[in-house]
Amino acid sequence: MKTANLLLGVGIEEIPDWMIVPALDDLRRRFLTALEKFQLHEGVTVETHATPRRIVMWATGIPVKQADAKETVTGPPASAGEKAAEGFARKMGVEVGQLKKTETPKGAYWSYKRKIKGRRTKDLLAEALPEVFLGISWPKTMTWTGKSGARFIRPIRRLVAVYGGKVVPFEMAGQKSCNLATGHRRLHGDKNWDRIKVHDLESVKEGLRRNFVLLDAAERRARIEQGITALLTGGALRVRSNPKLLETLVYLTEYPTPILGGFDPKYLELPEEVLVTVMQHHQKYFSVEDAAGKLAPHFIAVMNIDGDPDGIVRHGNERVLRARFNDARFFWETDQKKKLADRVEDLKHVTFQAKLGSYYDKTERNVEWVKELGGNEHAQRAALLAKCDLTTELVKEFTELQGVVGGLYARAQGESEAVTQAIYDQYEPVPRTHEGQILALADRLDTLESFFQLGLMPTGSKDPFALRRAALGVVRILVEGKHHVAIPPALRDFVLDRVRYYFREVRGYPYDEVNAVLAAGSEDLVDAADRLEAISKVRPTADFEPLAASFKRIRNILRQANFEGTAAPDPALLEAGPERDLYDESRRLAAQVKGLGYHDALAAIASLRSRVDLFFDKVLVNAPDEKVRQNRLAFLAELLREFSTIADFSEIVISGSQPPA
Repeated sequence: MKTANLLLGVGIEEIPDWMIVPALDDLRRRFLTALEKFQLHEGVTVETHATPRRIVMWATGIPVKQADAKETVTGPPASAGEKAAEGFARKMGVEVGQLKKTETPKGAYWSYKRKIKGRRTKDLLAEALPEVFLGISWPKTMTWTGKSGARFIRPIRRLVAVYGGKVVPFEMAGQKSCNLATGHRRLHGDKNWDRIKVHDLESVKEGLRRNFVLLDAAERRARIEQGITALLTGGALRVRSNPKLLETLVYLTEYPTPILGGFDPKYLELPEEVLVTVMQHHQKYFSVEDAAGKLAPHFIAVMNIDGDPDGIVRHGNERVLRARFNDARFFWETDQKKKLADRVEDLKHVTFQAKLGSYYDKTERNVEWVKELGGNEHAQRAALLAKCDLTTELVKEFTELQGVVGGLYARAQGESEAVTQAIYDQYEPVPRTHEGQILALADRLDTLESFFQLGLMPTGSKDPFALRRAALGVVRILVEGKHHVAIPPALRDFVLDRVRYYFREVRGYPYDEVNAVLAAGSEDLVDAADRLEAISKVRPTADFEPLAASFKRIRNILRQANFEGTAAPDPALLEAGPERDLYDESRRLAAQVKGLGYHDALAAIASLRSRVDLFFDKVLVNAPDEKVRQNRLAFLAELLREFSTIADFSEIVISGSQPPA
């Protein structure tokens, strides 16, 4: 079938950078769903691009019309007589002789199979595109053509829609579709900059490029990187890598151009953390360092224009940065007049949560948690001072520095290095020091337990208090910090959900191995991690999966027999041969593996495979003799129980079988 390509371009007022990529993904999904509804989706490819002021979609291989179809229309019952049949035929626009009698459970009915002519794709697109585009999911939307008008993230100012080289005629949010794109709102190379005639993706890219808009994000990223390299070539300076900031700037600009600025070296007397936060988080500037990795009195800003020959933009950025640095220096000096220890009482006036009291109350709970976790005097001191920077002017102005500022102030005020680092790292996923890990663990456990006591657990996708993140933090600290701490009973189920996520998504273990280890039971996540590592190494061996299949078979046999006994089997009732051999070998191995590490123990258990196979091949578990049958079930139950302390092998998915949905 003949196909054609669709170009959709929408000009918009500035979209927040962090919303753009998810919106493009949603647009692509919604468009393909619409095509599937019309049976036009097979073989179609969709490409999306965006800048802060435009969204473009390029779809190729769309059939030019729907395929013709047939449908059977059921008319009156045959028993209704000839006149009823004639009336149905007239309705269908055919002669009575073209009708058919169709037998149904209710009797014979007149029917007619009519042809449904497929519609032109151009007409279908005109109907579907407004709903597809305006349906993109945004965190918030607005109206600009009246309350009953379209809702979108920002006002729509231009609409381009071309299919098969011709405009798809429709109107959306007060804009009529056309084939004319617009360039950069301040820079434009062509005299007729708002008359860039387009028909496909390349014509859009080239036309916009001539008018100072780089549609492709990869091209904007390369221009920023190459511009920075050119600015620093030949000198002793280098940019500090910041992929997140780079991604932000890619989607904040349409024609990015880096410039190098500077500031008075006297500001380097402030901590680097403060200076870098001001530059990167507040001004969107890259920090610059010297060859030794020390912060240099320079920065790189990225403009959304093609150049700054007179230095006007550079001077403006330097002036703004100087004012921000002066504020930071004033806050730093003012805050130093009061020690952290003297700010503990001030925490009574900072609310943690309405029903959980102030940060003073939380501090008291955190100190108790630290003691319960075995934290030393440094960890306890850190817990006492950890939240005090919430009362400082620097944190009020630069909230990103919470914790970091507390650590910096602690060091400046003579606290021990152990206390300083613990406070500094308290919000890191896994703090660097033992004291920091104990403090962070106490803080997260208190938050979880406190909110759970109020019944404020996450529901569905909603987690307003970030409790899942707190639970994941607990898991990471316990495992990576190798803390042998049991999860509090009230939190166990919730935290175990994060344990599964951590081992699967962060550490990369297969889901069935994670299930096998957790099903075996353990209050110690460090131990669980060791068992998982052992399984991952032993699993590739020849005997492991066949033995796991046998353990699964044992569990099924016990379940079908409703056997729940825990009594040991009677050796006198065991039959000589495979049954007795398996019993003797299992007794020998049970004693042996108790002194082995997990890897060696699993390898030893896997060596049972041949005897287990022979047992099932030669021994009838459901023996006619009741005593023998019950004894064999007791033997299998003991075998399963004895060798499932490291992992529940019945949870292992054997190669070739399907994982659960």
